[in-house]
Amino acid sequence: MGGQVIPFRPRKALGKRLGRKGPLPGYRDGRPGRRVRLDRLAFLLALVLLGLQAIPDTVTAVAAPRTGGGCRVLSVTDGDTIRLWCPGRGVERARLMGFDAPEKFSPGCASELSRAIRATWHLRWLLAKAEDVAVVREGTDRYGRALVRAWIDEEALALRMVRDGQARIYSGGPRAGWCA
Repeated sequence: MGGQVIPFRPRKALGKRLGRKGPLPGYRDGRPGRRVRLDRLAFLLALVLLGLQAIPDTVTAVAAPRTGGGCRVLSVTDGDTIRLWCPGRGVERARLMGFDAPEKFSPGCASELSRAIRATWHLRWLLAKAEDVAVVREGTDRYGRALVRAWIDEEALALRMVRDGQARIYSGGPRAGWCA
C-alpha cells in the first residue's frame, strides 16, 4: 500500500500547529461539542418577535367592547378581516364588508405589504379605542368567512377606514391592485 499515512491530531494540537494562540474559531474552549449556536439564538429571537405580534390582539380581545349580538372581536387578521367569538357559534373568521384593504398575505409588491401592515394596525387601533362596536352578519363568502358590516361608535367602519386612507370602497367584483 504505497499511500501516505496522515497521523491523527486532536483539535488543540492542530490549532497550535497552525500558529493559533487560542481555541479554534467557533469553539468556546477548544473542545468540540461546545460550539456557540447562533442559529438557536436567532430562533429564540424570532419566537419573541412572533409573540410580540400577539400582544395587540390579546389587548383587543380583553379590552374591546362587546359587539351587537354578544360577539367579541378576538383579533385582527389584516385590514379587512377579523376573528370573532360569538356565543353559540364560537370563533369564526369574518370579512368586513364595504371596503378593501391591501393584501398582507399575498401582496403584489413591497409597497402593498407596507400599506397592508399599516391598515392592519390602524384597524386594531380603531377597535381598541372604540366605545361601542356593532357587527351585523350578512352571510358567508366563498372562503367560508362570515360577511359582516361593522360600526364603531355609530360610524360605519368601512367609511372610517377609507376616510383615514387605509382602504378604498369595495362592493364586490374584481378588485384593483395596490401596486403603482
